[in-house]
Amino acid sequence: MKAILYIGHGTRSKKGADEAKAFIARVSERVTVPIQEISFLELTEPSIEVGFSLCVQKGATEITVVPLFLLAAGHIKQDIPNVLDSLSMAYPDISINVKDPFGVQGAILDAVAELVRETVGTVVQQDQVLIVGRGSSDPDTLADFDLIAAGLKERLGIKGVSVSYLAAAEPRFQEGLRTVMETAEGKVIVIPYLLFSGLLIAEVTAEIRKWSKLGREIYHTGILSSHRVIEDMVVARATEREN
Repeated sequence: MKAILYIGHGTRSKKGADEAKAFIARVSERVTVPIQEISFLELTEPSIEVGFSLCVQKGATEITVVPLFLLAAGHIKQDIPNVLDSLSMAYPDISINVKDPFGVQGAILDAVAELVRETVGTVVQQDQVLIVGRGSSDPDTLADFDLIAAGLKERLGIKGVSVSYLAAAEPRFQEGLRTVMETAEGKVIVIPYLLFSGLLIAEVTAEIRKWSKLGREIYHTGILSSHRVIEDMVVARATEREN
């Protein structure tokens, strides 16, 4: 029997965990696979091991793993495979197929550009966008953010698109935001490149409020999972045929 195991990052934020669970509940309603479980890599229950075990207990013989990760950083390349390798040894009769993270896709960039326009209305050349990534030491992830920035420049028709990070890479968010605010001639639009709320989003929101109180025109697009295209992509990952 087939099963799907969704894997989220996890967060200490109850709001973020609830958002992820509600998101998967919506996805599950659109997927006809009989067994579907959610799990998290860290900080939130249930763990990957528990989610996997629940699938097996319900009769799963084939488990498709769908990571809820935007880009392929260390969690995708190392942490999740390590857990799944251990589970494969513990359950040798279970077939495991792991889907890719979303990656840099035109449909996602189109959705982000749409979120920007929904947030601020008209975008003009003097406006500046600051993309905020979780942060990673993986050079492939940093290269992906360069592609994301280039894609948004093209879609929004502005030159002022830069990237900052909340951890593990430079420039850090506060520094990047300060630089943009000091040079901006028009609106400043901050895009947290994150799927769900959590402590990182709270950090971004708090910093934006500081600048807003100073009378600066600054906007915040919110989380990416608020756009329908992300849900559509997870459904597609969960239902696509194996090669």
